[in-house]
Amino acid sequence: MSGDELPVLEYLRRHVAGTLGPDDRTFLRYPTAISRLLGFEITEIDAGTATLTVVTSQELHSNQQGTVHGGFVGELADAAIGTARSTTISPGESFTSIDLHMTFLRPMFAGTLFARAYPTHIGSTVQHYACEITREDGKIIATATSTVLTLRGEKAVGR
Repeated sequence: MSGDELPVLEYLRRHVAGTLGPDDRTFLRYPTAISRLLGFEITEIDAGTATLTVVTSQELHSNQQGTVHGGFVGELADAAIGTARSTTISPGESFTSIDLHMTFLRPMFAGTLFARAYPTHIGSTVQHYACEITREDGKIIATATSTVLTLRGEKAVGR
């Protein structure tokens, strides 16, 4: 991180608060390309935690039964977990998910989804995260768990 770059957490706090300046930078890419493409918005952020929100419709997000596609929900969970992990990453480090497990609990047809990710175990190299995806009525539609591996040195370069 150079002297003019913000720590990721500070950058994302400014983003959520709407106070991000035109010259504010961090060493990671925000918003991510996939989040822009899919319409994910970071709506809450703190050290190790993140909430992403997305408005879904049957026209854009449904499967053949008319419910929000499970792969879309899985990507939302993965994005929330990655955002949560990024808040505690240091310059010279990178990270990658090494698994993602989804459990689907109830259908979602259209409306706003909220994905809240938080750590359940923080090791120096391996971290475990959980994510709850809820609908507007507060009911959980799916849960996810993920193991995240921290990369350092040469292994972190180019990611």
